[in-house]
Amino acid sequence: QVQLVESGGGLVQTGGSLRLACAASGRTFSMYGMGWFRQPPGKDREFVAGIDWSGGKTYYADSVKGRFTVSKDNAKNTAFLQMNSLKPEDTAVYYCAVHKFPLQSVRTESTAFDSWGQGTQVTVSS
Repeated sequence: QVQLVESGGGLVQTGGSLRLACAASGRTFSMYGMGWFRQPPGKDREFVAGIDWSGGKTYYADSVKGRFTVSKDNAKNTAFLQMNSLKPEDTAVYYCAVHKFPLQSVRTESTAFDSWGQGTQVTVSS
């Protein structure tokens, strides 16, 4: 089982930026794709962004496309989510997750992931 530790959440004004990080240990990070999900207050968890094992392919939810960028640094065993032009509707607890199986392309369904971070709160004030 892989361990994921997230950091970088916080309070930001509308239009601001945050960079989330997800440090992984316990698995060959370079062989696994990653995903970012979020759970807004009172709502279900939803997919935000995903990246394949190589880091060469990414996919975004329509709500964040053009504003968020997902990446992974295999040398540092860390995935990132750069969030720009933040909106109040981006307020949520953000989770990173790692694929169950290696060498997969981008996945968006939560069942494709078997390890999750503890979550980090992102609050965007209007």
